[in-house]
Amino acid sequence: MSLPTPGFAFRVDAVDGDARCGELTTPRATIETPAFMPVGTQATVKSLTPDDVASTGARIILANTYHLWLRPGAESVASHGGVVGFMKWPHALLTDSGGYQVFSLAKHRTIDDDGITFRSHLDGTLHRLTPEEAMRVQALLGSDIAMVLDECPAGGAPRDVVQLAMARTTDWAERCLQTEPAQGQARFGIVQGGTELDLRMSHLQTIAALDFDGVALGGFSVGEPPAQMYELLSQMGPAMPADRPRYLMGVGTPSDLLRALSSGIDLFDCVLPTRNARNGQALTWGGRVNLKQARHRDDASALDARCDCSVCTTYSRAYLRHLFKADEMLGPRLISLHNLHFYGSLMRKAREMIRVGELGPWVEATLAGMQELDEIGGSDD
Repeated sequence: MSLPTPGFAFRVDAVDGDARCGELTTPRATIETPAFMPVGTQATVKSLTPDDVASTGARIILANTYHLWLRPGAESVASHGGVVGFMKWPHALLTDSGGYQVFSLAKHRTIDDDGITFRSHLDGTLHRLTPEEAMRVQALLGSDIAMVLDECPAGGAPRDVVQLAMARTTDWAERCLQTEPAQGQARFGIVQGGTELDLRMSHLQTIAALDFDGVALGGFSVGEPPAQMYELLSQMGPAMPADRPRYLMGVGTPSDLLRALSSGIDLFDCVLPTRNARNGQALTWGGRVNLKQARHRDDASALDARCDCSVCTTYSRAYLRHLFKADEMLGPRLISLHNLHFYGSLMRKAREMIRVGELGPWVEATLAGMQELDEIGGSDD
């Protein structure tokens, strides 16, 4: 179907239970869903070139409004053709709104019904972010998809605090829609509600009724147990609009992705693949591999025998461990490339399994093979 913004379309090609696969079309790219979006916070996916990122199968990445607003400035980025022109990324781009920084930079901000005042973590200067300013900045950044400004309460926040965040998020969503849209830029609404199902469902109905091109779930992976998140997603995913993309923000262990896409989620982002890579952690079909461990010192085997990325087909675990022990920058770069390739492969295989109606058994077998420890993701690199 055509979405409210001209040039954008979304269709579902196959379903398996609550899971679905399809295509999201923007003026710059066609994205097969479910899809993982690598995070390029500062107009760069850390340590990787745009060609590197594209080689993993990614056709959409995420950049951070708050950080680019402060440095180098939205007007500066716009003068270089927006983020895609600035960083030379030729595919689609989603920008967040700065709303996550309400949570992650709580000690640097004050919030009221009109917006948020941040004290810059760079130089201490004050900056005012309102819904209108968030949309103005994202227009200058030139993303395909802009997120509305929202308030993300901390995990475990009292019910009244969560309800206030929901009310502000709704008001700010309506104000974002009232701003003049940037040409060729779609807008997604965000659902809050903490970990209380009744609040989540109520806010979902409110946001879904507005004229957004897609609907996102915010406020997850902020401290709640993964099992609680999975249970909420199993209820919420199928209740989200069937004719628009469904986006789960800032959530991204392999277990998170597979459980969430099984509940009907289409889009994901998380810094985990690149953040873990910088710490020497590779994500593989057999689970996490800590390359700093001594057991890899003389290991001539590939990082992951099931992976066909250039890292796994070229280098031994022993060499990769050496790079980290020698503090060589090539180590984080190679593992970042592998981890994003693995995530791309995970999404491709999930789409294949949905098309043939075998997703459920494959997910259970895959997770059992990984023997993965739960780890909370995050929304900002």
